[in-house]
Amino acid sequence: MSKLNFSELKEFLDAKVVQYNTPNFIGSDPLQIPHRYSLKEDIEISGFLTATIGWGNRKSIINNANRLMTLMDDAPYQFVMQHQPNDLESLKSFVHRTFNGLDCIQFIESLKHIYTNHNGLEGIFNTHAETDSLQGAIHQLKQHFFEIDHLQRTQKHISDPLKKSAAKRINMFLRWMVRPNDTKVDFGLWTQLSPSQLSCPLDVHSGNVARKLGLLKRVQNDARALAELDASLRKLDSNDPVKYDFALFGLGVFEKF
Repeated sequence: MSKLNFSELKEFLDAKVVQYNTPNFIGSDPLQIPHRYSLKEDIEISGFLTATIGWGNRKSIINNANRLMTLMDDAPYQFVMQHQPNDLESLKSFVHRTFNGLDCIQFIESLKHIYTNHNGLEGIFNTHAETDSLQGAIHQLKQHFFEIDHLQRTQKHISDPLKKSAAKRINMFLRWMVRPNDTKVDFGLWTQLSPSQLSCPLDVHSGNVARKLGLLKRVQNDARALAELDASLRKLDSNDPVKYDFALFGLGVFEKF
């Protein structure tokens, strides 16, 4: 593909957003898990847990996220808030790559703490959001998540942008919660936050496509690369830069761009 000028690039990517930002996208995406629920807190918790294990083979992510919801009696919020110690026994068998049953139990306990003491996941982001970014708020989420007794090993399963992470999985979760529901893909549940504050979930696929299109120069997929990509996407659409996640991901995964 020859080098596109700005208006050609915007036209190309806007068309790809229209192509991929549709309910058809959900059938092959882990986003289908929170779409099973209607209660706000069920959507949040199922989405957060699904995003947490959102690396590796997508079929495996979906299968394991479905299994986890079954282990939580298909009522994730009720399970988080009302579980008894013996209810957690069944979670010990859960595993997705390096995320094991003990990590899973820790996440349930930490989520209960956050919904009991911090007005839920949304409350943390509303409290700590900056005008143009949620990356500092992700750091604060990690702080609150592990301010109760916890396993040291579980800390690695929540990324920290202040430690140079691109925090792909949490940025993906935030896209789901904040972007409007106008195409029935994302949920638009967190109305105090704006899509303009979001950052693109930067992974191998979106990073490689972004480099080929000249949106990103940095080689590592880290916090600095994320800031560079965010700046490029904000030039294309300052109000909703992360809509281009669909274009970059679709081009990478479905079109092997």
